[in-house]
Amino acid sequence: MLVPAPEGFEGAYRFEALVRLRPSIDLQHGGEGQCIVNDADGPMSLWLKGERPALPMAALVPLDETVLLRLAGLVRLKRRLDRHSAGPLPSAWQITTRLRTRLLDMIRALDGHLEGASYRELARALYGPEAVERFPWKTSSVRGQTIRLVADAVAMMDGGYRKLLRASR
Repeated sequence: MLVPAPEGFEGAYRFEALVRLRPSIDLQHGGEGQCIVNDADGPMSLWLKGERPALPMAALVPLDETVLLRLAGLVRLKRRLDRHSAGPLPSAWQITTRLRTRLLDMIRALDGHLEGASYRELARALYGPEAVERFPWKTSSVRGQTIRLVADAVAMMDGGYRKLLRASR
């Protein structure tokens, strides 16, 4: 969160320095709220509070479980303000191919579950009929995987996505 700096920090970057980074908010007209700065190295999400273009800015970093990730984001912003590459995203912010595939399967499973499909029907759609028919359904690993996918998807829908958004591990 970027806020006006307290008195005595006149040498701090001014909010107008953000204009060059082309944020998704109009800084010339006192934009306030969340904005995104798109960068070749990955987007940066900023909260602007009490912003005025000529004011020096400070970063307000809550001391919570994500403080280290927030500081990593702040370092990336500082590098961009210094006209350098922001650098790679912290590994906790990156979604692996395996996780991306699982999240997509969870969305598909949740869609089917919310439409009333049985676990067996979901398994057929996700893994194919051959995988479902290969072993007895009650002891099938495909059945267990399908049930876990639905359970994890429902948990994500019920607020678990916040953990993913915080990029906590």
